[in-house]
Amino acid sequence: MDAVGSLLDGPRARDAFLLRASMDPPWGIDVQDEAPLTVLAVVRGEAWVVAGAGPPRSLEPGDVALVRGPDPYLIADDPATSPQIVVGPEQQCVSLSGEPLHESMSLGVRTWGNTEDGEDVILIGTYGLGGHVGRRLLEALPALVVLDAENWNSPLIAVLAEEVVKDEPGQAAVLDRLLDLLLVALVRAWLTQADADGPAWYSAYRDPIVGGALRLIEGNPTEPWTVAGLAGEVGISRAALARRFTRLVGEPPMRYLAEWRITLAADLLLEPGTTVESVAAEVGYGSAFALSTAFKRIRGITPREHRTIRPAQERAAA
Repeated sequence: MDAVGSLLDGPRARDAFLLRASMDPPWGIDVQDEAPLTVLAVVRGEAWVVAGAGPPRSLEPGDVALVRGPDPYLIADDPATSPQIVVGPEQQCVSLSGEPLHESMSLGVRTWGNTEDGEDVILIGTYGLGGHVGRRLLEALPALVVLDAENWNSPLIAVLAEEVVKDEPGQAAVLDRLLDLLLVALVRAWLTQADADGPAWYSAYRDPIVGGALRLIEGNPTEPWTVAGLAGEVGISRAALARRFTRLVGEPPMRYLAEWRITLAADLLLEPGTTVESVAAEVGYGSAFALSTAFKRIRGITPREHRTIRPAQERAAA
């Protein structure tokens, strides 16, 4: 699998938070849930979102926003509206004075707001754990991505709007998969936009030399690649490839290779029956010790710690 495939294969929602918000203006929500990623889709009316250092962005019917956490963001009927609601960790909703609002604003199955038939209706899908989205995807995204209905169209929003209010057996699993599909479609659309502020390595795919080197690295991570070996394959000198690769990708070829191997290893380590030794062989390291050393240098933890921490995080979120 190449880097783009790895990026899009990453989302794995598990009991994700999904909600249909029905609001009459004026309304404003200060979201401080520290979630790694949230999808906002406007079904009716309008909403404004403020995230990161960028300006407020308007969302109209069919528009979708991706908000990368854990920093707080604002969503309101108008950027001038002061928030009346605060959403904290684990989706705890309170007024500005601290009064719980979950029960008083509940409107039925996964529906919440200040009125049953609101002027503004927004679908909200939140990934509760970074591990359910993928570190590589989170690192690729800016604080806020907005895709308008004119440039992006998908039936998934309508399907999600219909399914989110159902209370049937297995509904949580259905909604998790729909959220994953919607996120993948959104990221793919964002990456293919000409003006997308995407990761440097994605833009580098368009370069005939560096793109070729990237495909060699990602398609054959077990090869004992050197800069000279890659340069020979793509028909350029070693020094020229090193300069061009670093300029376009943002890091030298061998560092990219190491990080790609560790990205693959992080997923393989969580598969049942694997060992550090077997994973090392699959991603191009000669021994478990070599993989452990590289994993610790890049991720800050050992492979065994990674195998312990991720499942523990998922159990805590269940």
